[in-house]
Amino acid sequence: MRQVEWHVYIAQARTGRYYTGITTDTGKRIQTHNKGKGAKFAHDQGNLTLVYESTPFKTKSEVRKREIQIKGWTREKKEKLIRGEWK
Repeated sequence: MRQVEWHVYIAQARTGRYYTGITTDTGKRIQTHNKGKGAKFAHDQGNLTLVYESTPFKTKSEVRKREIQIKGWTREKKEKLIRGEWK
């Protein structure tokens, strides 16, 4: 049985704001957001563009912890992560 891999992702709205989430299929998740489904943020902010995808996590618990950590970061720190200057 294939093990599911989880990712944290950061997407940018056309307004410039960032959205951080988790998924097992980043491309499909962005498409879902852009169809107006999923998070209220995406619906309110307009189409999202993927700007960051983490390396895989083996469990939903691990990826959720990382998501919460990133959501607590400043915009500047998130941008460093997106540019590959921060882990």
